[in-house]
Amino acid sequence: MQHTMKLQPSPFERIVSGQKTVELRLYDEKRRQIRSGDTIRFIKTTPPYETVLTRVLSVEVFPDFTALYAALPLTDCGYTQEELSAASPQDMNAYYSAEQQRQYGVVGIRIAVLHEGASSVL
Repeated sequence: MQHTMKLQPSPFERIVSGQKTVELRLYDEKRRQIRSGDTIRFIKTTPPYETVLTRVLSVEVFPDFTALYAALPLTDCGYTQEELSAASPQDMNAYYSAEQQRQYGVVGIRIAVLHEGASSVL
């Protein structure tokens, strides 16, 4: 099954470069459909609107981002070595509230880029 997700430019570019191999999301109804072997097409949210196709390697579910940050290597989640000292589960509060995390849980989706580079959306 193929899924589609939008991404801000920085995490999008980190996926394309291979630096970010785990996408962090709320484990809502849409993400509960994702299985190992599926593909995800990420779409950059700003011009030029590019896409990158990835394969799902694994899906790891956690009760909240605090548990996820404790279990997964943050460099796989898109943080650089320089950013690690300031990395915090609260960084994800900009996207998902504590209430949403309690309601759905969160997920780390381990991915691999299928095609090098990004392609433009026509």
